[in-house]
Amino acid sequence: MSAKTLNLKDAAAAKIQVVDNAEKGNQAVHDLVVAYQANRRAGTACTKTRGEVRGSGKKIYRQKGTGNARHGDRQAPIFVGGGVVFGPRPRDYSKNVPKSVRRLALRKVLGEQIKADAVFSVPSFEVADGKTKSFISAVKELTDAKKVLIVGQFSEETKRAGRNVQPVQLSSASDVNIEQLLHANAVILLEDSFETLAARTA
Repeated sequence: MSAKTLNLKDAAAAKIQVVDNAEKGNQAVHDLVVAYQANRRAGTACTKTRGEVRGSGKKIYRQKGTGNARHGDRQAPIFVGGGVVFGPRPRDYSKNVPKSVRRLALRKVLGEQIKADAVFSVPSFEVADGKTKSFISAVKELTDAKKVLIVGQFSEETKRAGRNVQPVQLSSASDVNIEQLLHANAVILLEDSFETLAARTA
């Protein structure tokens, strides 16, 4: 089984819209990648204020006559073990990106990959025996690239065969994102993914 290099004419024939202008869509790609990274942040970093630190609220020594600066309790930020001023608090880092920007970013990345001759098409991809060795051999028949992304519908046996092969990612056409496309040295599109990708770029 050999893979056919997908060009801009083939993409147009499959109704997959791409951005051919080198200057258009760069900001959309940047915004979407930043959003992906921000959405993965847990936002659970937290420090205690002086009101949350455990300890007595008793004044540590009398106000006057000691020669020392006046202080209240030991939970003040000036003391070791005291509260933290303006420290991190739990927060939500997630960002929302409009659908039009997502669509433009996908068109841009697909177009750049196609122009770089990094996108290939095959009728189907299946590993019937579910073995990792067979999966690696099947991928090598298609491309020698180190990092490969295969987009389409897969059987459970194929998914099981490829789940431990880290340089190769399997993704459905409805779930594939631009981070995966940017990370891959070679993108292999199964013919059953064309219709979904056409709808996502329309």
